[in-house]
Amino acid sequence: MIVDLNHGSGFVYRETNVFDVVSQMNQRVNDALVAERAAQPLRTYLGASRIGEPCSRNLVFEMTGTPPDAGRGIDGRALRIFEAGHVFETLSIRWLRAAGFDLRTERRDGGQFGFSTAHGRIRGHIDGVIVAGPDIGISWPALWEHKAINARSWEDLVKKGLKASKPIYWAQVQIYMAYLEVPVTLFTALNKNTQELFHAVTPFDPTDAQALSDKAVAVLQAVDAGELPPRLSAHRDDFNCRFCDWQTRCWESTP
Repeated sequence: MIVDLNHGSGFVYRETNVFDVVSQMNQRVNDALVAERAAQPLRTYLGASRIGEPCSRNLVFEMTGTPPDAGRGIDGRALRIFEAGHVFETLSIRWLRAAGFDLRTERRDGGQFGFSTAHGRIRGHIDGVIVAGPDIGISWPALWEHKAINARSWEDLVKKGLKASKPIYWAQVQIYMAYLEVPVTLFTALNKNTQELFHAVTPFDPTDAQALSDKAVAVLQAVDAGELPPRLSAHRDDFNCRFCDWQTRCWESTP
């Protein structure tokens, strides 16, 4: 159908509310992503990427599939950020390979490199492993982990180092190194605002790795016993508690 815009046609032109279109479009995208996530099976294992979460009670809520408080939980915007991170990772992989690093991201059967322990209840999948490359002062092989983060977070990482700035990521690679028996990780962070790269050489710390493994086992034991570990803080307005998906449930519905 062709609209007749000639004078006298009777057609009345009305401007579209651009902001309304944007809002509706984005809401539909977000709703679709949230629905996709909701349709996925509940994860039945504790992932290496989560063991560094400071609150063990939070991890028990996650593992038991406890619904988050009303208005909380991962929304469409967060899901878009996660998915975009995979695109940035693909770029970094290409760049490192072009620079001469033999970076492997898949096994020969096409699966991810990873580990499984505690009868499959603790698992992890690494982004890759560099098996050879230029002499940059690292002995190969080295595990490779990638994160795409915003400029403020990236600058904090550069300033403080991985353990102080990103303790959850630090814990993740320590667990990987422990179970995959590789002594060092090259942690690559991409600044999403500028595409700058930062690489943190992270050696294996057996003391930290053991403590993290013990923590993971304790979380599984709490899940099996139907118990909740102690709260992380004595105050509801603690920084970690304020942003927790289960803040109300934790502080008002449980001891």
